[in-house]
Amino acid sequence: MRVMGLDYGSKTVGVAVSDPLGLTAQGIETIWRKDENKLRKTCARIEELIREYEVESIVLGLPRHMNNDVGDRAEKSLEFGEMLRRRTGLEVIMWDERLTTAEAERTLIESNVRREDRKKYIDKIAAVFILQGYLDSKYHEAAISKDRL
Repeated sequence: MRVMGLDYGSKTVGVAVSDPLGLTAQGIETIWRKDENKLRKTCARIEELIREYEVESIVLGLPRHMNNDVGDRAEKSLEFGEMLRRRTGLEVIMWDERLTTAEAERTLIESNVRREDRKKYIDKIAAVFILQGYLDSKYHEAAISKDRL
């Protein structure tokens, strides 16, 4: 069962997919667009990747504010998630992505990626963190359920 993780931004979408067992997340690519509202090619590319990797569900980052409020960016993510749900017919799970971009930035700095090159990778790395957080939660949920038996 492969799961796709997405970090939806105003001009980019970072993409990650899980391994077939749903244990680890790998960054695939960053989809770029010139205009925030031009999503046709972005959605088409996501659909291609869904077919290529045989994805069964999507985890989409939800950028809540630190006080848990849903702002403009989160509203746009919710709308994008609904569009993906309609277009693909797949379940779209909204996942709290607070601090994933900061964590991705820190990872790139620690990996000695040059400042001007970080922009190329940050959204893909953030998608990995979003998806891995979801996969880890499912693993821990299953472990807790098993312990209760």
